[in-house]
Amino acid sequence: MPKLTQLNVNGKTYSADVDGETSLLTVLRDHFDLTGSKYGCGEGQCGACTVLVDGMPRRSCITPVAAVAQKKIVTIEGLAQGEQLHPLQQAFVDEGAMQCAYCTPGMIMSAAGLLRSKPSPSIDEISQFMEGNICRCGTHPRIIAAIQRASRTIKESRS
Repeated sequence: MPKLTQLNVNGKTYSADVDGETSLLTVLRDHFDLTGSKYGCGEGQCGACTVLVDGMPRRSCITPVAAVAQKKIVTIEGLAQGEQLHPLQQAFVDEGAMQCAYCTPGMIMSAAGLLRSKPSPSIDEISQFMEGNICRCGTHPRIIAAIQRASRTIKESRS
């Protein structure tokens, strides 16, 4: 039975009249018009739907809204600061790390979670962490380069 669910998404409070088992992805896309997170497999295996929940990457297609009602959710739309792209977004552009770009929002959100927990990851650590995100176009080498670039940019901005 639907009930009013409030979510903190990108620093704003949103409300939706949905069942608590409704997927976070469905609520983001269909109720809040935040369409950056993509539906890929619907099973949490491809990573296209990845968002941050309390700073950690989470597959929104298999996450019920009831499980995140009291948490801070960040989508790809919430990374940029106004017109200023997040360093990961800019690095993906600079490195040409997207071809069809369908996987890009999930890749960036997973990478944001990685850099939050490990600011200077090695190539092997990046590769291992990003295994759960599928890019059918095969731009993985450029994705890794973009994550390395963003890591350096973030580190330089803090010093």
